[in-house]
Amino acid sequence: MASSTSSLQPPSPPPGPFSAAGTASSPLETLIPHLLASKRSLSSINHVWRANELCTSTRTSLERSTITTARTSFLRSGITSQLAVLQQVHRNTEATAKQGRAEFEAVIQVLDEADERLRDTLGKLRSTIVEKGLRPGDEERRSLLDFMNEEGVEGLVGVIKESLDGAGQGMREFEDGNRGFREEVENVRKSLYGDVMKGGSGLVGSASQGRVVQSQERSPIPQILHEMEDRAREMATGLESLVSHYDLCVTAIKQTEGGGDAASKIAGDLPEGVDIGQDAGGAPPEPMGDQERMEMMRVLEEDAGQVEDVVMEIRDHIAEMESLHSRVEMHTSHLATEHVNMTAAFRMLEDLGQKLPGHITRTQIFLMRWDEDKAAIDERLEELEGLTELYDGFLRAYDNLLIEIGRRKDQELEVEQVVQEARTRLEKLYEDEVEEREVFKKEQGDFLPVDIWPGLRDRPLRYSLSSVDDQASRVPDISKSVIYRAIQRVHGKR
Repeated sequence: MASSTSSLQPPSPPPGPFSAAGTASSPLETLIPHLLASKRSLSSINHVWRANELCTSTRTSLERSTITTARTSFLRSGITSQLAVLQQVHRNTEATAKQGRAEFEAVIQVLDEADERLRDTLGKLRSTIVEKGLRPGDEERRSLLDFMNEEGVEGLVGVIKESLDGAGQGMREFEDGNRGFREEVENVRKSLYGDVMKGGSGLVGSASQGRVVQSQERSPIPQILHEMEDRAREMATGLESLVSHYDLCVTAIKQTEGGGDAASKIAGDLPEGVDIGQDAGGAPPEPMGDQERMEMMRVLEEDAGQVEDVVMEIRDHIAEMESLHSRVEMHTSHLATEHVNMTAAFRMLEDLGQKLPGHITRTQIFLMRWDEDKAAIDERLEELEGLTELYDGFLRAYDNLLIEIGRRKDQELEVEQVVQEARTRLEKLYEDEVEEREVFKKEQGDFLPVDIWPGLRDRPLRYSLSSVDDQASRVPDISKSVIYRAIQRVHGKR
């Protein structure tokens, strides 16, 4: 077939019905099958029509996809810039929340340490029993803690706990708000980048975003349309060759004796749109010479061997075009979905933009509230540390009291020793004086008149030592081991 696009080489022409060697069979018996096969091949025009529809549909898809891509790109560009602002706001609020959480945990740690020190001091006060010698004999034994107001400690701890609970609640509410804001920003980002960025981090770098946008905007439709148009042209050329072959078959039958009726019967009801350029049932053509007829039959035989190949080639082309058109539909569907996502992202962005002032205000409120909570907690912490210092001072003062008692006991003993020594000395002086006076009396008394000095025979002055203040209390009797342990505690000896 002279105009066929088949890549197969035409076979060597077999002897035709009008060839020099071909008289074995009737010419019509050979030509009629060729005509029937040629007529069947003309149904390939439906594939050609379908190819034209596919090309038209692809051109329409290209136009629509261009418009859709432009709209989507415009939306994406605006959303991307606004999304960057939202992400920056989220990073700032997230940093604020992290700093607040770190400060909150640090405050809790400081309070825990202060409370632990206070509890340790209270435990020491509770375990330190006041020495019996310091209290009335009929009183039940008491610890140092009995002399302190423990209810004040519990009240202060309760106030601190309430402050911490309030600050913690405010912290959780702010963190929950940040989490909700992050989810809304993430939803916008997912709508913006779709599944391309699925599994990635919440904050997409600008370079990655650029690569995603560039990949999404690259369209395969122009290249597909070019390939489809090439295949459609090849199909049209193949159809033209089939029509030419059919026309040649009709002509050959009409040139054969008795073939006019056969051509009229077979050539009717051709597929719509097939134009063979002549009426198969019309008047017979002008007779051909033998040489011309033989050349016609040679060409007809050659083309008849290629009819099926041309039909198969047209079918292959239309099948490939259907596949290409499916790719176009998938791409346009993807673009439509992307545009829907962009529109949804834009709407979410609008909604989030309306919430943004409230989110910023919430951050400012959190900072002010946290500053107030910190100031209140710091004040209570000072009170707690003040109580700890007071109780530690009381504990140290009690140990110093025991030491002072020991010192006073030593001083009292020293005074008693001095007094006892003085008494002994005075008594000795008195006895010596009495003895001296007796000696004087014996030696001189007989010679001295009694009335010369009325006090001559008087006894010497006698002195006694006693405490001046009878109301002063005695130093309590505290064992030396108790005092020694107090000295060890005060002076840090272990």
